[in-house]
Amino acid sequence: MKVIKAHDYDAMSKEAAEIIYQAIKNKPDITLGLATGSTPHRMYEYLADMLNENKIDLSKVHTVNLDEYVGLGEGDPQSYHHFMHEEFFDKIDLPLENTHLPDGKAEDLQAEVENYEQLIKDLGGIDLQLLGVGRNGHIGFNEPGTPFDSVTQVVGLTDLTIKDNSRFFEKVEDVPTEALSMGLKTIMETKSILFLASGEGKQYAVDALLNGEVTEDIPVTILQKHDDVTVIVDKEAAGE
Repeated sequence: MKVIKAHDYDAMSKEAAEIIYQAIKNKPDITLGLATGSTPHRMYEYLADMLNENKIDLSKVHTVNLDEYVGLGEGDPQSYHHFMHEEFFDKIDLPLENTHLPDGKAEDLQAEVENYEQLIKDLGGIDLQLLGVGRNGHIGFNEPGTPFDSVTQVVGLTDLTIKDNSRFFEKVEDVPTEALSMGLKTIMETKSILFLASGEGKQYAVDALLNGEVTEDIPVTILQKHDDVTVIVDKEAAGE
């Protein structure tokens, strides 16, 4: 595991954008696993600028996102579909048919997660997976107690995650209580992982990842078992 301690959120974002940019340059048909939330927000800004300024051909790039809320459609402003378009997809020259997210409005959710897992396999697996982390150590929407052998599935969200994510909604009651999420086994099958954490609220999760025992009680600790993980944290997340 490679650990990079950035001075602040901006430096973390630049470092992460550079890593993904170089990965795309080195493998024009790369399959990227992408994440949402406040942590990668500025990274997407920097990455879009790099790709556009250097006129990188993205015609063979595919993206697959970690998760989506159950019950939110593509047009819902709180959906991760909407987030990805606003933050990244609409700013770059990436064929939209090459972008993939779970469908939170699917009539048959079980069929949707099974098809999504198969889609990842059909793409040849994920070459580079971007990850953030929740305060309780969840990655994707894999909450504490999620089995390490889990694949893409319908998951229930903990009260803490619902509370944390309520900042993106008008009120906490509006936050969906379920999501579709890649499983921990799915994430561990990716070829390389880029993990980002920013702010003192992530200290518990970062400390568990770097120094704790591997346990299903703190899902992020499973990354200790992956062969190719780059961790970028700012000083606050590192507890410095």
